[in-house]
Amino acid sequence: MLPYFFADKLEWIAFVGILAAFAGTCFFISKCSQYLPKDLGRDFAVEGKKSAGKPRGAGIIFILVFAVATLLFSNLSLEICIYLMLVVIEMLTGFFDDTAEKPWGEWKKGLLDLFVAVAVTGTYLYYNSSTLIFGDTVITLHPALFAVCAVVLVWAAINVTNCADGVDGLSGTLVIVTLTSFYVIDKILGTGSDMAFPVLLFMVCILGYLWYNATPSRLLMGDAGSRAMGVFISIVALKSGNPLLFIPAAFVLIMDGGLGLLKVSLIRVLKIRILKNTLTPLHDHVRKKLEWSNTQTVFRFVIIQVVVSFATVYMLML
Repeated sequence: MLPYFFADKLEWIAFVGILAAFAGTCFFISKCSQYLPKDLGRDFAVEGKKSAGKPRGAGIIFILVFAVATLLFSNLSLEICIYLMLVVIEMLTGFFDDTAEKPWGEWKKGLLDLFVAVAVTGTYLYYNSSTLIFGDTVITLHPALFAVCAVVLVWAAINVTNCADGVDGLSGTLVIVTLTSFYVIDKILGTGSDMAFPVLLFMVCILGYLWYNATPSRLLMGDAGSRAMGVFISIVALKSGNPLLFIPAAFVLIMDGGLGLLKVSLIRVLKIRILKNTLTPLHDHVRKKLEWSNTQTVFRFVIIQVVVSFATVYMLML
């Protein structure tokens, strides 16, 4: 909104916008967290009971701050506005689950995620082509094939990010590394530039949340935050011009949250049991089996992702 009225002051608007997004997140979390629902603790998660009584669903705060900051300080297109709306919708579905007396079933959440995934894919294909960029090589897929793959990407991104949320500061920090990777990739490939500033705003809003979520945490993002983060990084992956880069850019999120989804799916659908001696998500395995502390888990998972991201970025530079 503001860039429309002050086109000659874009650099100052961006500067103020980033600071305002961070400050706004910190302010509203400090003032509004008392009104959030309280976590009941999870019997099936390692150290899950330690979270009991903490405010959860803080994703509604930092996602709404992000949405308002993007509307105020970004030079928006209709496409970006639609993505913004879908991120907020995904956040609300997660928040209603956070506040429900009885957690929503997997089918209900899965169908809502599928709706959002189809909406994201339809929006992307309406405004963009079904091409993949590999350096100087451009491959055009049939729109129907691209659509199926994109829906799977968005749905998977939502759910692996949600499953990876279980240790103070872990999923938020990993998402920041993933978004930073895509930001640098955008600068290398010259794609997705209209998402560059919203990506920065999203990251500083997560940083505002992490100010209160660092070990020992004062509050939890809940599904309201994790599911919204998942759909946002999938949008950024699509806008990068090569959604396949989601695999290395979100490698640890995929391994941490995705292995559990794969394990459960194989058991339920094909009656095949894999990873019998491995707890999933992996952050539970390393804490219980390898006796890593929460801090060690966050640092080591983030280190792995940073190394993979460095390798990916340098590969693209070459």
